[in-house]
Amino acid sequence: MTAVDRAVTGRPVREVLAACRAEITPALRTAVDTLPGSVRRIAGYHFGWWDEHGEPTAADGSGAGKALRPAVVLLAAEAVGGTPATGMPAVGTLAAGTPPAVVPAAVAVELVHNFSLLHDDVMDSDRVRHHRATAWSVFGTSAAILAGDALLALALDVLAATGHPAAAKGVHMLAAAVHDLVEGQCADLAFEQRQDVSLAECETMAAHKTGALLGCCGGIGALFAGARPERIDRLRAFGCHLGTAFQDADDLLGIWGDPAVTGKPIHSDLRSRKKTLPVVAALTSGNPAGRELAALYRTGPPLSDAELARAAELVERAGGRSFCRDQADTHLGQALRELAGAEPAERAAAELRALAHLATRRDH
Repeated sequence: MTAVDRAVTGRPVREVLAACRAEITPALRTAVDTLPGSVRRIAGYHFGWWDEHGEPTAADGSGAGKALRPAVVLLAAEAVGGTPATGMPAVGTLAAGTPPAVVPAAVAVELVHNFSLLHDDVMDSDRVRHHRATAWSVFGTSAAILAGDALLALALDVLAATGHPAAAKGVHMLAAAVHDLVEGQCADLAFEQRQDVSLAECETMAAHKTGALLGCCGGIGALFAGARPERIDRLRAFGCHLGTAFQDADDLLGIWGDPAVTGKPIHSDLRSRKKTLPVVAALTSGNPAGRELAALYRTGPPLSDAELARAAELVERAGGRSFCRDQADTHLGQALRELAGAEPAERAAAELRALAHLATRRDH
């Protein structure tokens, strides 16, 4: 029995994610519909709702992402006293019929996440995401960048428009997470041009690039549910460590992930000579496999399929794969300790634990 299966007091984790998607999608679509037409069609395509001509897709976007971040927002709110159905406190301050503010907060972080994906695909020249052509490869680089900018502005507007007493703090928290995310992305890009990236730098980059936004998810959910500052801090730390573990797991998928699962070609990170955690661990190992990998990674013509396969083998032989897996497990353990320290409600805690295990074991 896996750790996910043992979460018997909560719903199955995939049911949690499906319920979250159902909860936020109407509000997400309503928000996107307010965008100017020039970027609205690109955003709708990116979310998987429409094809490149603006016609509804058969899947209607149901496969476009797992909704991990909004799920953390909703469950964090429930964890500190919200109701299971809405994630808001049982005794709230909003007028009857007004959408609970936690749903717009979840929408806001999903918008920020997708702003980062639109830009990330451009920066990495990725042509496939979720088994579809990326937005920039369909609409052009400039159009995709502008659509991402629009999603970022929309996220802050959605959050500010809630009228929640904590809205200003929430906007500040989300903006701070975006600053960290951008810092992480800048470091990630800089690493590609450097030969001397350290493990410490790599860990810091992951904490900024992925940990910051997931940390915001935990914090903002608790904030909008009216939690005490110490519980907000604990759930924010839970998300930060979960995000770092998630990035470590993502780095493994970037080399050894099954394209049928990841929606990207095998060895995609090696193809662009990215300095991800397993690669940096191998390059700094000082062993023969690490030195051979360094020779392959030096600037030169694109790596052939045979060279990519050899590079993946060298990363593993140098210890990069096992080191990265251990780091993911370490951050997962830290995340779960922070979660316990927040004294969460039982069902929400069980579901957050299950979500954390699934997010960091996506190769299973």
